[in-house]
Amino acid sequence: MEEAVAHCVAALGTVTDRDWEGVGAGRLEWDCRRTTLHMAEDLIGYAGQLAGRATEGYAPFEIAFEEGTDNAGVLRVITTTGALLAAAVRTTPRAVRAFHPYPFRHANREGFAAMGVAEVLLHTHDIAEGLGIAHEPPAELCDFVLTRIFPTVRPGPDPWPTLLWATGRGDLPGRAPVTRWRWSNNPVLRSERLVLEGVTPAAAADLALGGDGGFDWVPSGPFDGTREGAGILVKQYEEGVFRPEWAMYVLVGSEDDRAVGAMGFHGAPVDGEVEIGYDLSVDARGRGYATEALRTLSAWALAQDGVHTVRAVVERRNTPSRNVVTRAGFTQVSEDEGQIAYALRG
Repeated sequence: MEEAVAHCVAALGTVTDRDWEGVGAGRLEWDCRRTTLHMAEDLIGYAGQLAGRATEGYAPFEIAFEEGTDNAGVLRVITTTGALLAAAVRTTPRAVRAFHPYPFRHANREGFAAMGVAEVLLHTHDIAEGLGIAHEPPAELCDFVLTRIFPTVRPGPDPWPTLLWATGRGDLPGRAPVTRWRWSNNPVLRSERLVLEGVTPAAAADLALGGDGGFDWVPSGPFDGTREGAGILVKQYEEGVFRPEWAMYVLVGSEDDRAVGAMGFHGAPVDGEVEIGYDLSVDARGRGYATEALRTLSAWALAQDGVHTVRAVVERRNTPSRNVVTRAGFTQVSEDEGQIAYALRG
């Protein structure tokens, strides 16, 4: 957040002697001055959501530039509101989620950080385009945004043009122009003892490479299946077929915020059917977590339009896993070469 704001101030600080009012900001309907106010409004608004732990709607306040504030003063406001958001992100516990309307009506601290960075990068671009100056932010900042709140956007050869294309501000060879867009924070489901947190492409990449994905795991850490599943998710993202709701969820204890395993779908539903898989950390086994999560995720899937069957395939020799699916209400439908297929129908 601080790096994005610093880049914005450095770029726009070269033209503070110019008239920002009445000059259109890129493809926006606002002029450059109004766009800077919008940027500051979003930054302080996101900080307020996190700091106030808002659960319904935005906090009812707004900001305005004092009369007589020059362009240099405007950049001071952006620096200040950016610092407030950065401070809110740093001091908000990992498990906290606050209200944001799209698409699941909540976001965590990383989501708000990514949204804040996106606002700064994109609107600095709009203003720079209006004023006719060059502007290109660091690729790492653009990648931070794309891998957290644009999970369905297939990566391009360069993150900045990809982000511009994804937000209707540019073209990419071989891709149709974007006329409508929204970013997407990760989905979350809750059961009695667990929070099922949808995994972003950024978290999946870290898990696949041996990291913790940003989660605080039980001592035994992620098991092999979790890391393999994360690698599959990364490939889906790279191919542009990743769908957040129909991917991997990390299972996190609601009381201690410790990750105990992962569960997820092998892909989006096909002909009304979807397949599910799961994996528990060694330290978390034997406590009913997998059964609880499987009931929750399966019930959610069957409640979606057009989905009538959830399937699971388990090795015959894996008795604990077979017990999990039967306790969750699945019934055996077939067996082939040591693997048993189960189904739960809505």
